[in-house]
Amino acid sequence: MSSSDLLNLKNIVIQSLENLKTKNIVSIDVSKRSSFTDYLLIGTGTSSTHIKAISNEVIENIKNNGLGDFIKGVESNSEWVLIDLYDVVVNIMLQDAREFYSLEKLWSVENSLRAEKNTA
Repeated sequence: MSSSDLLNLKNIVIQSLENLKTKNIVSIDVSKRSSFTDYLLIGTGTSSTHIKAISNEVIENIKNNGLGDFIKGVESNSEWVLIDLYDVVVNIMLQDAREFYSLEKLWSVENSLRAEKNTA
Protein backbone atom coordinates (compact mmCIF):
# COMPACT_ATOMS: atom_id res chain seq x y z
CA MET A 1 0.00 0.00 0.00
CA SER A 2 1.39 3.39 -0.92
CA SER A 3 1.93 5.93 1.83
CA SER A 4 -0.80 8.16 0.34
CA ASP A 5 -3.28 5.23 0.34
CA LEU A 6 -2.31 4.47 3.93
CA LEU A 7 -2.79 8.09 4.99
CA ASN A 8 -6.13 8.30 3.16
CA LEU A 9 -7.37 5.04 4.70
CA LYS A 10 -6.29 6.09 8.19
CA ASN A 11 -7.98 9.50 7.79
CA ILE A 12 -11.24 7.91 6.63
CA VAL A 13 -11.24 5.57 9.62
CA ILE A 14 -10.48 8.35 12.10
CA GLN A 15 -13.20 10.58 10.61
CA SER A 16 -15.66 7.68 10.82
CA LEU A 17 -14.76 7.07 14.47
CA GLU A 18 -15.17 10.77 15.25
CA ASN A 19 -18.49 10.98 13.36
CA LEU A 20 -20.07 8.46 15.71
CA LYS A 21 -18.56 9.95 18.84
CA THR A 22 -16.06 7.19 19.56
CA LYS A 23 -14.26 8.01 22.79
CA ASN A 24 -10.52 8.11 23.46
CA ILE A 25 -9.32 7.43 19.89
CA VAL A 26 -5.66 6.42 19.83
CA SER A 27 -3.38 5.67 16.89
CA ILE A 28 -0.32 3.49 17.54
CA ASP A 29 2.43 3.19 14.93
CA VAL A 30 3.58 -0.44 15.10
CA SER A 31 5.29 -0.51 11.70
CA LYS A 32 8.74 -1.08 13.19
CA ARG A 33 7.54 -3.76 15.63
CA SER A 34 5.01 -5.70 13.59
CA SER A 35 4.85 -7.48 10.27
CA PHE A 36 1.03 -7.70 10.22
CA THR A 37 0.12 -4.00 10.18
CA ASP A 38 1.49 -0.47 10.36
CA TYR A 39 -1.14 1.18 12.57
CA LEU A 40 -3.46 0.11 15.33
CA LEU A 41 -6.41 2.43 15.85
CA ILE A 42 -8.26 1.96 19.13
CA GLY A 43 -11.48 3.60 20.24
CA THR A 44 -14.09 3.11 22.92
CA GLY A 45 -17.81 2.75 22.37
CA THR A 46 -20.49 3.22 25.01
CA SER A 47 -22.50 0.03 24.33
CA SER A 48 -22.47 -3.05 22.12
CA THR A 49 -24.96 -1.30 19.83
CA HIS A 50 -22.68 1.73 19.64
CA ILE A 51 -19.56 -0.30 18.73
CA LYS A 52 -21.54 -2.14 16.02
CA ALA A 53 -22.78 1.19 14.60
CA ILE A 54 -19.23 2.57 14.64
CA SER A 55 -17.87 -0.47 12.80
CA ASN A 56 -20.65 -0.23 10.21
CA GLU A 57 -19.79 3.47 9.69
CA VAL A 58 -16.09 2.66 9.24
CA ILE A 59 -16.78 -0.09 6.70
CA GLU A 60 -19.38 1.95 4.79
CA ASN A 61 -17.08 4.98 4.52
CA ILE A 62 -14.16 2.85 3.35
CA LYS A 63 -16.32 1.30 0.64
CA ASN A 64 -17.82 4.67 -0.35
CA ASN A 65 -14.31 6.01 -0.87
CA GLY A 66 -13.37 3.17 -3.22
CA LEU A 67 -11.12 1.42 -0.71
CA GLY A 68 -13.28 -1.64 -0.06
CA ASP A 69 -10.53 -3.94 -1.33
CA PHE A 70 -8.53 -3.10 1.79
CA ILE A 71 -11.11 -4.77 4.05
CA LYS A 72 -9.44 -8.06 4.91
CA GLY A 73 -11.79 -9.13 7.68
CA VAL A 74 -14.12 -8.15 10.49
CA GLU A 75 -14.34 -9.96 13.82
CA SER A 76 -16.93 -8.93 16.35
CA ASN A 77 -18.53 -9.84 19.62
CA SER A 78 -20.59 -7.81 22.06
CA GLU A 79 -17.54 -6.10 23.62
CA TRP A 80 -15.07 -5.67 20.75
CA VAL A 81 -15.06 -5.24 16.98
CA LEU A 82 -11.81 -5.67 15.08
CA ILE A 83 -11.58 -4.49 11.46
CA ASP A 84 -8.50 -5.67 9.56
CA LEU A 85 -7.56 -3.28 6.75
CA TYR A 86 -4.10 -4.78 6.08
CA ASP A 87 -1.89 -1.86 7.12
CA VAL A 88 -4.46 -0.44 9.56
CA VAL A 89 -6.19 -2.54 12.22
CA VAL A 90 -9.16 -0.90 13.94
CA ASN A 91 -10.22 -1.99 17.44
CA ILE A 92 -13.52 -0.63 18.75
CA MET A 93 -14.10 -1.77 22.30
CA LEU A 94 -16.28 -1.28 25.34
CA GLN A 95 -14.43 0.42 28.21
CA ASP A 96 -14.18 -2.74 30.34
CA ALA A 97 -12.73 -4.76 27.46
CA ARG A 98 -10.30 -1.98 26.61
CA GLU A 99 -9.05 -1.83 30.18
CA PHE A 100 -8.81 -5.63 30.42
CA TYR A 101 -6.84 -6.14 27.18
CA SER A 102 -4.75 -2.96 27.53
CA LEU A 103 -3.66 -2.85 23.89
CA GLU A 104 -1.97 0.51 24.43
CA LYS A 105 0.28 -1.03 27.08
CA LEU A 106 0.88 -4.14 25.00
CA TRP A 107 2.06 -2.06 22.05
CA SER A 108 3.87 0.50 24.22
CA VAL A 109 1.91 3.62 25.04
CA GLU A 110 5.03 5.81 24.82
CA ASN A 111 4.83 5.37 21.04
CA SER A 112 1.10 6.14 20.99
CA LEU A 113 -0.25 9.40 19.71
CA ARG A 114 -3.72 10.77 19.87
CA ALA A 115 -5.19 10.16 16.45
CA GLU A 116 -4.19 12.90 14.06
CA LYS A 117 -5.54 12.97 10.54
CA ASN A 118 -2.54 14.38 8.74
CA THR A 119 0.24 12.07 9.88
CA ALA A 120 1.20 8.74 8.42
